[in-house]
Amino acid sequence: MNYTNLTKIATNALKRNKFRAILTMLGIIIGVGSVIGMLSIGEGSKKSIQEEMSSMGTNMIMIRPGSQQRGGVMMGNSDAESLKLSDVEAIEKEAQNISAVSPQVSSSGQAVKGNKNWPTSIYGVDADYLEIRKYEIEDGRIFTEQEIKSLAKVCLIGQTVVENLFEDGVDPIGQTIRFKGIPLKIIGILVEKGENGMGMDQDDMLIAPYTSVQRRMLAITHIQSIYASAVSEEKSDAAMEEIETILRREHKLKESDDDDFEVRSQAEMVETFSSVSDMLTMLLGAIAGISLLVGGIGIMNIMYVSVTERTKEIGLRMSVGGRGIDILMQFLIEAVLLSIAGGIIGIIFGLLISYVATSLLNFPMVIMTQAIAVSFLVCSVIGIFFGWYPARKAAGLNPIDALRHE
Repeated sequence: MNYTNLTKIATNALKRNKFRAILTMLGIIIGVGSVIGMLSIGEGSKKSIQEEMSSMGTNMIMIRPGSQQRGGVMMGNSDAESLKLSDVEAIEKEAQNISAVSPQVSSSGQAVKGNKNWPTSIYGVDADYLEIRKYEIEDGRIFTEQEIKSLAKVCLIGQTVVENLFEDGVDPIGQTIRFKGIPLKIIGILVEKGENGMGMDQDDMLIAPYTSVQRRMLAITHIQSIYASAVSEEKSDAAMEEIETILRREHKLKESDDDDFEVRSQAEMVETFSSVSDMLTMLLGAIAGISLLVGGIGIMNIMYVSVTERTKEIGLRMSVGGRGIDILMQFLIEAVLLSIAGGIIGIIFGLLISYVATSLLNFPMVIMTQAIAVSFLVCSVIGIFFGWYPARKAAGLNPIDALRHE
């Protein structure tokens, strides 16, 4: 059996029907391109989210109040008042694996300057908050410990607030804006961070002393949440255990009592988002892979048509000594050539989709070599699997009946 000769015969047969061959390959091209494109986009989005969340500090730890039962009614996390300033002080004093800790209280409302206003949020924190959340000051300063103690009416503002309240060329430092009717003197401007991986504008905010927001705006005595930073990412788990031990003691919880707080690390959030992203990526890849199956069915259909059209040719080859295995291999090689050629073009198409999509979505471009290798392998398998039955049918034709076929 001369495989080189059989390949030439198969190639010539495909050249005689170029347009039909191209249409047959189209299903494979779209299938392979879709699989590579979808998996690359999925991996790119995953990497983008990981980078965005890591920019907020991979060693960041968030403590929020847990659900509580009050008067027989289960209160939601937002209504719970389990966190106190004493908890912050205890963590700061006792936790060995914590490098910084800050309370946080927040409120939403209108920031007003003259005849301009802008809906935004204000976060009441202490000076360590900027280090924990990886915020930097572009101009001005952070508030002092004395300003925190005195409930000073000062704030830092993000770039989005600057753009919407001040004209170009106006220096906001030293200016006074109003939030919920309370005048706040601007003492600092934050460096622009842009949107995070979840589409939230990280520059649309005011930062003020937590005492000012807590007492002047919210009129509460509890803390809504606590942010902390572990000494390193590797120490995050140890830091979380320390925090849980300290808070259970501070809240006088018995061993049988559930926590009335929740402790989460940034690393946990990154892992959660990554697992969800992986699931979505595989789902997109599976959906795109269906078109590969459709492309394989297209190859089988065209090979059936080809066998029918070339019945006389098959009969003539058999009558001059052609063996059934030679006929089978000829048609099988045709199917594999169609599939592999479609796969190669599909890989190029998929890379093009990945480049265009990641450029438009501002995702990092991630090309999965595994996806390319698997797609090419699947193309070969599809060519053999879906080309086998038509090829076997051709090989099983009776030479006499084939020569008489009209």
